[in-house]
Amino acid sequence: MRYIVGIDEAGRGPLAGPVAVGIVKIPLKFNKKFFKGIRDSKKLTSLGRELWFARALKTQKEGTLEFTVSLVSEKVIDRKGIIYAVRLGINRCLANLEVPNNSQIYLDGSLRAPEKFRHQLTVIKGDEKIPIISLASIVAKVTRDRKMIRLSQKYPKYNFHIHKGYGTRAHLRALKKYGPSPIHRQSYLR
Repeated sequence: MRYIVGIDEAGRGPLAGPVAVGIVKIPLKFNKKFFKGIRDSKKLTSLGRELWFARALKTQKEGTLEFTVSLVSEKVIDRKGIIYAVRLGINRCLANLEVPNNSQIYLDGSLRAPEKFRHQLTVIKGDEKIPIISLASIVAKVTRDRKMIRLSQKYPKYNFHIHKGYGTRAHLRALKKYGPSPIHRQSYLR
């Protein structure tokens, strides 16, 4: 076993936009002090998440940490369901990072990696308890939020840059007034 991997997703519940799956891979000898002060992405400010994301990018450029995020579209979510979409994101990320089967994988909540990964542990509230899952949640959330900010420019009536597609009062009012946009999850609006 040469690697430790953390997996989490962001954007399971919004009414619009993709779901994001984030995976972080570190070697066994990775300096764990890197994670000092990290928290679950939901417990950090937007700036705090951006700082951790920048730190992860810098460490990736140095070659001591790798991460990737897969955005799975609202079209896939509508056609196949959120569980399929998250599983597809996990598979894409594992392939992208070339994660060996014998890696130790930590997953948040109810997530699972394919069965060929024998050393996997799913941890309830793992994003609060296991630093590498916290970082996976951060890279997933930052990537998804940035995507929703870009989509807000394309669909300005919905203010995606503010609520990121979640079902806030303002978002629901915009939906009622304008109807769904092409990036709304039709299966979530029924």
